[in-house]
Amino acid sequence: MASNTGENEVGLRKITDMTRLISLLVLVLHFYYFCYGAFQDWHLTFEISDRILEKISNAGLFTTFNKTKLIALSFLVISLVGVKGKKGENFNVRQGLTYILIGLLLYFPSSLVFKVEVSDDLKTMFYMLVSSTGFLLIMSGGSKFSRLIVARLSSDIFNKENETFPQFEQLIENEYSINLPAEYRYKNRKRPSWINIINPFRGLLVSGSPGSGKTYFVFRHIISQHIEKGFSMFVYDFKYNDLTLLAYNAWLENKGNSKTPLEFYTINFDDLSRTHRCNPLDSAGMTDITDAVESARTILMGLNREWIKRQGDFFVESSINFMTAIIWFLRRYQDGEFCTLPHVIELMQTDYDRLFTILRAEKEIDVFINPFVTAYLNDAMQQLEGQVGSTKIALARLASPQLYYVLSGNDFTLDINDPVAPKIVCMGNNPQKIQVFGAVLSLYVTRLVKLVNQSGKLKSSLIFDEFPTIYLNNMDTLIATARSNKVATTIGIQDFSQLKKDYGKEYAEVIMNIAGNIISGQVSGETAKQLSDRFGKIMQARTSLSINRMDTSVSKSLQLDAAIPISTISSLSSGEFVGFVADNPDQQIDLKGFHSKFVTIQVASKRIKRQTELPVIRNITPNIIQQNYLQIKRDVECIVDSEMERIMGSPLLKYLLIKKKTG
Repeated sequence: MASNTGENEVGLRKITDMTRLISLLVLVLHFYYFCYGAFQDWHLTFEISDRILEKISNAGLFTTFNKTKLIALSFLVISLVGVKGKKGENFNVRQGLTYILIGLLLYFPSSLVFKVEVSDDLKTMFYMLVSSTGFLLIMSGGSKFSRLIVARLSSDIFNKENETFPQFEQLIENEYSINLPAEYRYKNRKRPSWINIINPFRGLLVSGSPGSGKTYFVFRHIISQHIEKGFSMFVYDFKYNDLTLLAYNAWLENKGNSKTPLEFYTINFDDLSRTHRCNPLDSAGMTDITDAVESARTILMGLNREWIKRQGDFFVESSINFMTAIIWFLRRYQDGEFCTLPHVIELMQTDYDRLFTILRAEKEIDVFINPFVTAYLNDAMQQLEGQVGSTKIALARLASPQLYYVLSGNDFTLDINDPVAPKIVCMGNNPQKIQVFGAVLSLYVTRLVKLVNQSGKLKSSLIFDEFPTIYLNNMDTLIATARSNKVATTIGIQDFSQLKKDYGKEYAEVIMNIAGNIISGQVSGETAKQLSDRFGKIMQARTSLSINRMDTSVSKSLQLDAAIPISTISSLSSGEFVGFVADNPDQQIDLKGFHSKFVTIQVASKRIKRQTELPVIRNITPNIIQQNYLQIKRDVECIVDSEMERIMGSPLLKYLLIKKKTG
């Protein structure tokens, strides 16, 4: 095998030069033979040359006029094949072809010069001039081809073609799966594909900036497909009633398909005629005092989001203990008949003498209330007001007749996956009242999650749109443990920074990393960087052009580079998503990563446009709401009065009476 050495290059150059010299010699012989008369007149003929020419003529070289010209041109072409000219970007095919075409038009038709009526000497001179010019133009045009850069440099300035990779195209379904139709681009061709979330119980994280298409392309498919497959469902609808309408219409379509019919309930605090009522502190769901602790922590963290990062602080934990004591007191009073959040808020407003007296009568909460009683008796009012006042101020935001109306009723319970009475529950927030509504909804969600995440229940789907707008402690534990209880969790966020701002960096990172399925639209910053790192690198072709004073070289190589760079994730179009899916041992997906444009199904689009509006549940008047509000206040007064009478009338309890001494 020949090696690419300088010696071989020199030899090739010599052969090329010799071939070109032969072509020139043949052309000179052509001129000498067919223009012999003119050469005689110019005294340029010699006896020895005539003898050589005669022998060549006898060999048949000059049988036709153009035969020698063709032979000369053939040798010229052969010499051009081996030429290695200096490459350059300024040379192009059109320029070389133009030179060759003009040269051919001069080279062969030049014999027409002999028909011009001028002297023979002028004819000969003009003929040789035109033929030589054509010959040189052909040689110049041919040499330009050797200077062309034949390597095709990519015109894809954003490297999109190199960043494409094969993706999973088959549809895989099971009784729990979510299947999203899509299409992707591979090697500049569009191909159909399916995003198969065959194990939603491993958690699904949906991210994307506003307008990226999360609701239209992802959430509506999750809702409709899970309801069709008989899932009980909870939907947190941040922009009420976008997702609620989707769930309601999907429920109407599949109402008679399941063995145990699902009931539909909705909670919203703006339109009270279209909302059900539900008590999140229902006594049936509060089995021990730890439930009261969890409820108190949730409502206070929801009202004071900065407290999430201050858990363990003296005043934060004091507020939680104070509210826990009141919740558990109402839970124990008459078996929880008045255990509602409105009653908790109103009872908290009672004066300290009577409030601490009745709370001390409940032995289970003595350890919770004792620090407050001690501070009160020792006249540490500044400390006491710091402990109790922060709780009262926070809960005062919830003291509205509308909220009291919704929170004090009991149209349904929160155990949505109860085998006897499965439910679809949608709860709506209002972006303009997020501080108030978000805290109440956080309490609902916390109580619901605890009831749902139990064995022996039906399969259920929990969907949280704009998850950072509510507070749910231990969401990572829910995703990790609820898989065995057939609880599918879908979390919607706009960006990792939003989650980090509301929950803290460590908690946010756990949520981002624990989800087995990820679908992301356009995101930027740290979120895009994390996703790009998860995709890893793929083998990409590179072509580079190097031009210097002496030479030009083109090199091709393969190298590992990011499959989906940060810049690509930051510039995704609406409806375009990247992500990963998780599989099962019996249904494996070898290509888990995807970068696809989700496809709009026309039937589903028409279905969205003709949605049925939510029905009116009951006719509500301002008088009904106000009467309910006043009744709760009367209930609390009766509770305090009856308890005070019981304590004062019992010799065994009289020692619990607190009456602060005045100076």
